[in-house]
Amino acid sequence: MPSALARPLARLIDELSKLPGVGPKTAQRLAYHILRASLPDADALAAAIHSVKTDLRYCSVCFNIAEADPCVICSSDERDGGLVCVVEEPLDVLAIERTGQYKGRYHVLHGAISPVNGVRPDDLKIAQLVTRVRGGGIEELILATNPNLEGEATSMYVAQLLAGSGVRVTRLARGLPMGGDLEYADEVTVSRALEGRRAL
Repeated sequence: MPSALARPLARLIDELSKLPGVGPKTAQRLAYHILRASLPDADALAAAIHSVKTDLRYCSVCFNIAEADPCVICSSDERDGGLVCVVEEPLDVLAIERTGQYKGRYHVLHGAISPVNGVRPDDLKIAQLVTRVRGGGIEELILATNPNLEGEATSMYVAQLLAGSGVRVTRLARGLPMGGDLEYADEVTVSRALEGRRAL
């Protein structure tokens, strides 16, 4: 029985459905949107996808996604080179930058230790972090991995590796979200909030 879909459209739907978080229905909606878009808009989308693959690289210092090497954050004289925030993914850098509060530099691990998923320390940019710390100039590392089992394991592993290095290793505070109600918080969140309490 012949397919009701033209081959180019079926191919586009198939490729879009490979994207994370995009199911078959969403892929169909996106494909039909692209089909209805003007040729210049479709060309612009294709050019943007191609540019991401050809014009971007990883910074050789922090391993964030960048156009130049070193990236704009690592090459900025306005950033505190003695303060490095360690994150799991490049999107985490964006989340911290949006606050406008952090003025240090970064180190992107590109994942978290997860034996269940086959991710070992050697699969991450941990060795490069250790080399960077041993190179000198870093006074404090802020471990900003996610507050889950993998993130905690990764933070503990990094902290143990750097014990005795003379670098202060800290962890992002955990606790109650702004605007949250105490009665709805789970036990772990309340425990972390109590542990992370500070003077007013």
